[in-house]
Amino acid sequence: MREFRRFGAAVLAVLLLCSLLSISAAAAEPVAVEGETTILFTHDLHSHFLPQDTGGGGQSGGYARLKAAINAEREKHPDALLLDGGDFSIGSLVQTLYTTQAAELRTMGAMGYDATTIGNHEFDHKGTGFAEMLTSAAASGERLPAMVCANYKPAADHPDRDLIRSAMDGYGVQETLLLERGGVTYGIFGLMGVDSDDCAPTSGFTLEDPAAAAKRCAESLRAQGAEFIICLSHSGTDGDVKKSEDEQLAQNVPGIGVIVSGHTHTTLEAPIVVNGTYIVSAGPYSQNLGSITLQRLSDGSLRLSDYRLIPIDETVTGDADTASMVEGWKAMVGEEYLARYGLTYDQVLTTAQFDLPTPSSGVQEGNALGFLVADAFQWACHNLTADSYLADTVTVTADGVLRAPLRQGEITVSEAFDVLSMGVGEDGTSGFPLVAVYLSGKELKAAMEVDASVTPIMPAAQLYMSGVSYGFNTNRMFFNRVTDSHLAEPPFVNGFTAVGLETINDEALYRVVTGMYSAQMLGTVKEKSMGLLSLVPKDAQGSPIQDFTNCILYDKNGNEIKEWYALAAYLQSFGQEGIPGWYAAPDGRKAVSDSLNPVELLKHPNWITLAVLAVLLLFILLVVLVVRTIRRRKKRKTA
Repeated sequence: MREFRRFGAAVLAVLLLCSLLSISAAAAEPVAVEGETTILFTHDLHSHFLPQDTGGGGQSGGYARLKAAINAEREKHPDALLLDGGDFSIGSLVQTLYTTQAAELRTMGAMGYDATTIGNHEFDHKGTGFAEMLTSAAASGERLPAMVCANYKPAADHPDRDLIRSAMDGYGVQETLLLERGGVTYGIFGLMGVDSDDCAPTSGFTLEDPAAAAKRCAESLRAQGAEFIICLSHSGTDGDVKKSEDEQLAQNVPGIGVIVSGHTHTTLEAPIVVNGTYIVSAGPYSQNLGSITLQRLSDGSLRLSDYRLIPIDETVTGDADTASMVEGWKAMVGEEYLARYGLTYDQVLTTAQFDLPTPSSGVQEGNALGFLVADAFQWACHNLTADSYLADTVTVTADGVLRAPLRQGEITVSEAFDVLSMGVGEDGTSGFPLVAVYLSGKELKAAMEVDASVTPIMPAAQLYMSGVSYGFNTNRMFFNRVTDSHLAEPPFVNGFTAVGLETINDEALYRVVTGMYSAQMLGTVKEKSMGLLSLVPKDAQGSPIQDFTNCILYDKNGNEIKEWYALAAYLQSFGQEGIPGWYAAPDGRKAVSDSLNPVELLKHPNWITLAVLAVLLLFILLVVLVVRTIRRRKKRKTA
């Protein structure tokens, strides 16, 4: 019996050893590589046809250099796909040809793009402008990138719905695309994100849930024989996963191989991998060409073989054909758009002895570029408007509309345009116009409170004003941070001064001049502040404004005064002397304190602070009562 047990144990040991060896051999056996896929990608090109100065003699971007990099990559990977994640338009003077020439899509076609999707800035000229652009592109007869978007369609009640649908059909806009390359069938679809849709309030389009649309597209493409699914998403990623739309998409929709992620202007040095999906971003403005190579494995999974962001900078020699095409667009801009202003594309307006960078996220002390632009609007009210200048005008611009810096050295017309390149006027041409509205003194102070309280959580809301000075303490209660405010002369009147001239009267109406987009956003303050603040733009009689087109400012020739032109004309007024030195740093018109002095924290409390203090006092009283009650009970027990 003992020998039988020993024999059984030996057999069991042998079987266990064989099992382990079998498992080990299976684990050691590599999964077969069935092939490789290389995807070249961009997003958020924003009409950056030409290189941009980066300071110190460096440059970034430009389509001629981008095309040279594409050519070099395709020599290594002849079957590589070239894809774009949307927002290919709006960001330079060439965008002024958007509706008439479709310069962006035609150039992308010449550069060899296989497909792109729609971004929110494709609707800066509204839905009808988007349609005009598509029609112009199709009429060119040239090679164009395919356009895919599955979840963004003209609203059923849009007055020009049929025109827009006809233009989309004429171009060939589709939900999905099957593309065969190198013996592999790729299934490609496009998405508009939730935040992107919020950023396109005048599109006239309706948004389908991105995840639902993605599931529908992925299933349809697989049923049609697609072996590799790619999503071109204008949704973006975020450091907070809960706000990272493309990470949420990958988590909720399995089976997508790659998401080319646009909208948030993110530069991902390595892919984000979620649920087996590779999310990639190369940064905006053609700063980089992204390249990802994935091995397709026999078990259906993907394995990263190579990922690179190829810098498009001054070390890259541009492609001659693309450079010639861009020069043609520049000449056309001069003829069709700039001639009415008496300006040319590369004309030098003035010089700067220092950089004026775009605002840094969360930095509230002030930004010289922001104040320069606000002063430019004020200068335009003095010098460009057909109507006589009105006293007590406050001009405003916001972080979110300042799209490019001004660099030390010569400043050209095209660089001034780049700073304020967004939007379209009622005249149908590029650039938001200036508009004049009225706010009460109380509402004007509320706008300052938006700057003080909302900026930390929403940097694009940071405001820059001319005609006022104010101060706030970042440690005071939300929506009660502003401690003082006054009317103040702009610096070009009598030389720079940040000294307040006159106290703001809560009941009086004050003329406020800003860009069309910023004016439209004033009415959303109540919603964004959960009803704690309210701004209602009014006319001179105090009636709420229903249509901002009636508020547009015009010059003496009846032309809309564009935001960008106000800046360009102000810069030109400096002449050879250059931008005044008071713009070299924050100038004190916005005084920011972080003092913890109790007097400064509690002076001039509004109802919000008083309510919070009342709640805090009640809480303290409650704690005191509870403690006293417990002590009394203890005394009774010990008595």
